Amino acid sequence: MENGPRLGITPTAAAELGRQAAFAGTPGLMHLDLTEDTCGEGWLHVRLRPGPCSGVPVSRADGVTLYAPVDQFDLLSGLILNYYGDLSGGGFLISAPHGAESCACGGGFRLVAKDE
Repeated sequence: MENGPRLGITPTAAAELGRQAAFAGTPGLMHLDLTEDTCGEGWLHVRLRPGPCSGVPVSRADGVTLYAPVDQFDLLSGLILNYYGDLSGGGFLISAPHGAESCACGGGFRLVAKDE
């Protein structure tokens, strides 16, 4: 994990990751990858699944190890994964790294060209 991306996990996100992993039968193991989504061209969204899948460890917090594909390390560097919950539900949010902008939905980002 020391040579991987600098991916942050807040305590609330770690707690929810741990809950979801335990519910799925893979305690302490979650997988994160980035997918292109329908918010528009160039937006990347975080997809979380229980288990290590085919990834390598990229971050660990509060007893949860987060795995991700090696080929996405550059895109994951600088992201911070957070979780919010309220009476209407909850969800994961990401804080975009330097050189990126966040999607209005809070679950995605895109890299900004240097001339913008």
